[in-house]
Amino acid sequence: MKRNTVIVLIGGIAAMMVAMGIGRFAFTPILPMMMENHLFSPAGAGYLASSNYLGYLIGAFLLTLVQVNNRSRLLLAGLIASILTTWGMGEFQSLEIWLLLRFLSGLASAVVFVIASSMIMDRLSQLQAGLFYGGVGAGILLTGVSVPLLAKTGDWIEVWKGLGLISLLLGLTAWYLLRDKHSGAKTAQSPRNEQSSGIRRILIWLTIAYGLEGLGYIVTGTYLVAYAKTVSNLPNIASLSWILVGIAGAPSCILWSKLASQWGKKWTLTFSMILQSIGIAIPVLIHSSMAVFVGAFLFGATFMGITMLTVSFAKDLYPQNNRKIIGLLTTFFGLGQILGPLIAGHLISGNGSYLSALIGAALIVLLGAVSLPLGIGSADRKQLKLMR
Repeated sequence: MKRNTVIVLIGGIAAMMVAMGIGRFAFTPILPMMMENHLFSPAGAGYLASSNYLGYLIGAFLLTLVQVNNRSRLLLAGLIASILTTWGMGEFQSLEIWLLLRFLSGLASAVVFVIASSMIMDRLSQLQAGLFYGGVGAGILLTGVSVPLLAKTGDWIEVWKGLGLISLLLGLTAWYLLRDKHSGAKTAQSPRNEQSSGIRRILIWLTIAYGLEGLGYIVTGTYLVAYAKTVSNLPNIASLSWILVGIAGAPSCILWSKLASQWGKKWTLTFSMILQSIGIAIPVLIHSSMAVFVGAFLFGATFMGITMLTVSFAKDLYPQNNRKIIGLLTTFFGLGQILGPLIAGHLISGNGSYLSALIGAALIVLLGAVSLPLGIGSADRKQLKLMR
């Protein structure tokens, strides 16, 4: 691997850790601590989660519309916003301000994810792309380890502020390594791909499946740790389950990349989503600590792999229009993420149980998995050869 590629890859991983692993997903392991202090109900947690995903949706959508003249500067703005909103969660104690901060954090996450992907994916092989997206799992693992350690010396306020400082260090690293690299926007188009009805059909079904993934997976992504605490009195089960998500997630994209080179992206995506739906359902069908750990592992092993495969799939379809296509996919994914926590939060508050929320989420992800082979069909076999 060339030195410049290594530098860009490390910077990209650090950026993903800041905006996604911490900025977006740290809320999950901190959620039980905040709920134990009666700061909000499960429905309130759903509103906070959905506020974050609304920001993610709007950020992704805007990036499909605007012309970005300096991607490097926009990436810096996203990193700064992510760091400040993480710190700010511990600085203020108002639900209204938290809703605003989670919204801005989601906006920053979308900017960093889309811009970093469009800057970096051009320079990486499929295996290297697995390392890049593994930065999200590495960030989750970092939060899983950091949250209980920070909680030993303080409460949820110190945890948020501690993660803000960690984000600052990682953000500086990301910016130093990525600054001024490929900052200009791409304007070249690929007429052959954009005029192909087969290519458009694949993109439509890929977008539908990814939107259903966003709707289903985020229920576990929001409530996994809170649910784990209701299953067992095992000390630190909440932290252990989230650490397991990170352990499984960090190397998962590399493994999915290797599998995709053999099976093709369509069937690899289908299999990974089926596996995820099983992981979402297991903890509520088998009420035990082991089931929670199995579910956490399967969730961690699949959720970023699905994102990486989807983005890579779209990149093959539209090699010269990465940012807008990634933004389009992320928009539909974000729309699903907004609805998921809202529906799940009300189901949990109304029923006093996580059963209907998690089983419903599992079925939605399964529907997304089935839609890929059924929707694309054999008629697009020639186009799918691009994915192998």
